[in-house]
Amino acid sequence: MPIGSGVVTVLKESGPDPTDALSSVPVAGSRRGVPVVGKLKFCYGPMDCGKSTLALQIDHNHARQGRRGMVLVRHDRSGEPQITSRIGLTRKAIEVGNETDLRLLVREQWAAGRHVDYLIVDEAQFLSPDQVDQLAELADDVQIDVYCFGIATDFRSMLFPGAARLFELADELQPVQVEVLCWCGQTGRFNARVSDGEVLRAGDTVVVADTEQSLVESSPASRSEGESNTVRYQVLCRRHFRLGDLGPTSAQHGQLRLT
Repeated sequence: MPIGSGVVTVLKESGPDPTDALSSVPVAGSRRGVPVVGKLKFCYGPMDCGKSTLALQIDHNHARQGRRGMVLVRHDRSGEPQITSRIGLTRKAIEVGNETDLRLLVREQWAAGRHVDYLIVDEAQFLSPDQVDQLAELADDVQIDVYCFGIATDFRSMLFPGAARLFELADELQPVQVEVLCWCGQTGRFNARVSDGEVLRAGDTVVVADTEQSLVESSPASRSEGESNTVRYQVLCRRHFRLGDLGPTSAQHGQLRLT
């Protein structure tokens, strides 16, 4: 077009810029009115895969950056209010009871002048569905990041109620990547409950046990009055869990204890 002709060329809009899709961050205008929320994450796997170790590592990493957290546990293998890992790491924790309202635990910290940025919850499979709902409420309404760690299924290969609710509500589900092996060398996924060399198929859902004593949570017995019969746990692949086959070393008690 000759210069000075007075004609202006107007480019017609052809729709949104396709390069916008390359950015995961929305423009400022579209972020307005969107509430900031915390996240609810569930890291799960069979016994001996490193869940408690990961919980302690995440707590350490957040604390190093100046964040303030609370460490909670439900039925640690030690029987004490603490998180213990199989490689020897230990951290004091707050024991969560049947009737504990996790929202009130956080409010008590606020009342004492202590801010809470995150929660670490170990053995989260033993939480009630209502307590998992409370964790989701803390994440959504007061922007607390919640990290839960636990076993997904019980000794019958059925989901724990707390784990099931976490699968329903969690923002992130992460299987712990450390591989646990069955005695045959295949990947172990199932936590078999064993008594007198036999895989048990019925009984109370929650039994924290070692090679000397067992505690059935739903029974009236206290920890010091637990059953005297030997109950332990062993991780098996699906085939050997179905067959109840503990392998040639089944008589060696003490392996993979849920205590």
